[in-house]
Amino acid sequence: MFFQRKIVKCPIIYEQVLLSTPLKDLRYVVFDTETTGFQVNSTDRLIEIGAVSIKGFYVEEQKTYQTYVHPNRQISREIMELTSISDEKVADAPNALEAITDFFQYIERNEAVCLVGHYVGFDQLVLKSELKREKKQLKNCFTVDTLDLIGFLAPSYDMRDLERYAMAFGTRIYERHSALGDALTTAYLFVELLQQFNDRGYRTWGELIQATDSQMRSMPF
Repeated sequence: MFFQRKIVKCPIIYEQVLLSTPLKDLRYVVFDTETTGFQVNSTDRLIEIGAVSIKGFYVEEQKTYQTYVHPNRQISREIMELTSISDEKVADAPNALEAITDFFQYIERNEAVCLVGHYVGFDQLVLKSELKREKKQLKNCFTVDTLDLIGFLAPSYDMRDLERYAMAFGTRIYERHSALGDALTTAYLFVELLQQFNDRGYRTWGELIQATDSQMRSMPF
């Protein structure tokens, strides 16, 4: 039986921002997710969202966001050891739809031009898969991936690990495999990359979009 999925729009404002807008005038939300595993489009589920706001070239640590999420399944011992998230921690947490709705309200309050993440395609897929379970379709989820910006600035780097990149670029490292900790680490890495990008003479939103364009970011999530 055919049914129409309800559209859920991520409340970012990239469509309202002129391509000539200086990078120093933009706001971003950097986010990360933790899950019960990597098969998020089938059996694995969201268990935490963490985020922080950036204004220009500054991380606004006073404007962080964090919520655990009830996955409606048990969390494996391996994931508990990796993330320190137990069944007890998520027992009274909101479900995925409630958590994503609350997270989107945070994005809207911070007037973010886009979402930023490290290997952000995975985190997009997490949100998309959870909404799909509720018969909803995610749209308007425009992102910038730190991996794409690193590829533009330093194409000789060939690694995925967030901590190794943070060490390579001399930025702060927070608690690993915590959604908020990884979001903060990614945020400080991003502002360093953004500053280097700006120092090379690329100073507008349009130039950032062009430099970080990727097939993953452009997928119709």
